[in-house]
Amino acid sequence: MSLGTLASVDQLRAGLDAGWCVVDVRHQLLDTGYGERAYAESHIPGAVFLHCDRDLSAPLNGRNGRHPLPEPALLAARLGAIGIAPATQVVVYDDAQGMIAGRLWWLLRWLGHDAVAVLDGGWQAWLAAGGPVDAVVPAPTPATFVAQQRDLTVDAGFVQEMLGASSLCLVDGRAADRFRGENETIDPVGGHIPGAINRFFRDNLAADGRFKPAAELAAEWRRLLAGRSPAQVVHYCGSGVSACHNLLAMEIAGLPGSRLYGGSWSEWCADPQRPVAR
Repeated sequence: MSLGTLASVDQLRAGLDAGWCVVDVRHQLLDTGYGERAYAESHIPGAVFLHCDRDLSAPLNGRNGRHPLPEPALLAARLGAIGIAPATQVVVYDDAQGMIAGRLWWLLRWLGHDAVAVLDGGWQAWLAAGGPVDAVVPAPTPATFVAQQRDLTVDAGFVQEMLGASSLCLVDGRAADRFRGENETIDPVGGHIPGAINRFFRDNLAADGRFKPAAELAAEWRRLLAGRSPAQVVHYCGSGVSACHNLLAMEIAGLPGSRLYGGSWSEWCADPQRPVAR
C-alpha cells in the first residue's frame, strides 16, 4: 500500500531499504543557495536534491510570478532522472515546515503520481528521532517517469473572469499581515486578490511542527469554507509554493478536489490592471 499524503519518521526508516525515492528540497526564498549547502553538509541517506527554483519552477519572465509552474515534460524528465518510475514510493522533506515539500508533493500529483508523501515534521523530526544522516551524494538509476497530467490548475484569466462569482472560493495561504497588505517585503505590491479568504499554511500544523490530526484539519477547513465544496476552492499564496501546503492539508482532511492558481500573488500583482484588495 502506497503513502499518498504523509510519511512518519518510522515509515521512512523502514522505506530506506525498500527502494523508496527520498527527495530533499530544503530551500530559503531569500537565500536560494541554502538548500544545496545544507544538503552537501548532511542529508537523509540516499536522498537526492531538487532545487525549488531550477527543478520545481519554470524560468521567470517578469510577468509569470516568482515560481511559475514547470513545463510538465521537463519536470517529468527530471523526475525520471532521479529514479522515479510509476510504482516508486516518493518521500519528500524540507526544514521549512513542509512549505517546499508540499510543492513537490503537489507537482507529482499534478503529473499523476499518487505514491508521494511529505515527511511529517520534516528534517527536524528526523534528527529529533535519531534518524541517520550522511553526506554521500547517491547516483540514482534513471527510470521512465510516466506523466499523466491532471487538470488541477487555473490561470490568472480564469481568476479574473470569476471574481465575485459564488462558485469561486479563493484561499490565500500567506501570513495574515501580508494578506492585509502589511509588511510586504517580498513582492512589489501588498494586498490580496479581491474576495479571497486567508488560511496561513502554518495553521495546518501542531506545535511540534507536524500536521494536525485529520479530523481537526477537516473541522477547521469546513468552518473556513462555510458550506462551499472543495471543487470551488482555488488556492494561491505569494508564488504558488506554500499554497500547496493547504492543498495537502485538505487532502489529509479528506477534502480533495481543490485547485491551484500557480502564478499566485506575484503574478497577479505584476499586472497593474488587475484589482487589489487590502
